[in-house]
Amino acid sequence: MLDTSEVATEPTEQPAGQDRSRPALDLLIWDAPNIDMTLSTVIGARPTAASRPRFDAIAAWFVEGAGDPASTDAPDVEACVFANIPPQPGTLQRWVEALRGFGYSVFARPKSQPDDDIDQDMLDHIAVRRHSHRLRRLVVFSGDGRNFAEPLEDLARHGTEVVVVAFSEVAGYAIGSDLLQFIDIEDVPGAFVEPLDRVRLDALPPDGAWLRPTRSLRDFVAGFTARRGG
Repeated sequence: MLDTSEVATEPTEQPAGQDRSRPALDLLIWDAPNIDMTLSTVIGARPTAASRPRFDAIAAWFVEGAGDPASTDAPDVEACVFANIPPQPGTLQRWVEALRGFGYSVFARPKSQPDDDIDQDMLDHIAVRRHSHRLRRLVVFSGDGRNFAEPLEDLARHGTEVVVVAFSEVAGYAIGSDLLQFIDIEDVPGAFVEPLDRVRLDALPPDGAWLRPTRSLRDFVAGFTARRGG
């Protein structure tokens, strides 16, 4: 496993895709807060163990995409999960240890304020790896286009294969980009134990489909009336 404690060195001017002096690297970045939030959005409910992604299957898919490890040009592989940890972590300790056992590095930051985020930590780590290695392939699990679209497209312009994996409902920034590749997370083989309770607009059946409400009509109107009255 790579040493994730490295400090970013001064950037070179040479594009990542052309510098052959540094070791090649395939890097996976997992935005845990974003994936968890968007999963709740697309299924309209709090995720359960059955509806959460399987990190073991995702690791296998990612490593397979790096090619034959015995080949002379085989890249290093590194997978990192970035997570906000609340003051009372509950079962997160077991989750973190399971990830480490699957071969993932975990960056855990305390979440003391509602707006605490880890986006910059992810971008910083990508920058570190961009300058310590020849970043051959970058796979980012996040639907956050506001913070990721521009830096990811810049990497793609400089020779890195950039793949965004998220839910199609919330990843318009990647779907609409001419530089980024997009994969719906449910299309990763084995990523979920069973199909998610969602209907994807990019994969509708020919006869159409009913999209059930994610909230009771009466509950919505009750909340709307209360806000309007207030």
